[in-house]
Amino acid sequence: MLLTPIARLAIGAGLATAALWTARRAIRTGRVDQRAEDALDDTDEGLAIHQARGRDQTNAAARFRRTVHFGEHGFEVDAAALARLRIRRV
Repeated sequence: MLLTPIARLAIGAGLATAALWTARRAIRTGRVDQRAEDALDDTDEGLAIHQARGRDQTNAAARFRRTVHFGEHGFEVDAAALARLRIRRV
């Protein structure tokens, strides 16, 4: 029957919409910290992992910058991330 595939599609679309709406409400609005923005801008391209002597944490930084052209239009992709992993015995 033709109604069954349409019903499945409608239920799937409804569930997806409900999940997106719930996720949207769960995400908090962040703030822009200029110090963090400057640190991301100063990050070198590539991946760097380092651990300071005598410290119990490992830091990582990564940056990817490329320019992509589609016909007459171009886009600059600039992705940067800073991370810290700290494991302490309590």
